[in-house]
Amino acid sequence: MRILLDESLPRKFAREFVGHQVQTVPQMGWAHKKNGELLRLAQPLFDVFIIIDRGLLYQQNLRDANLAIILLRARSNRLEDIKPFAPLILESLNTIQPGDVLQIEI
Repeated sequence: MRILLDESLPRKFAREFVGHQVQTVPQMGWAHKKNGELLRLAQPLFDVFIIIDRGLLYQQNLRDANLAIILLRARSNRLEDIKPFAPLILESLNTIQPGDVLQIEI
């Protein structure tokens, strides 16, 4: 799968997704883009967008998105707080479809 990590997630989190193509928003040169523009840029290039910003769910119409969104409901965006989400994300990659919005909370 082609996975995009939001800029608010640590780049080292990408190491948890061995076997998948993972890029971060800054690596793509998209840092500081507004959510709508970011989604438009990501859709043709990625299958899944992993975020921690709940605002995206309410600011954008995601029903017609051509990629899946995974929202992590974590205490913070520190690596030690989000690393436990990796196994659940990897499991969800087996069934997630474009347009799906999955919220994961531990």
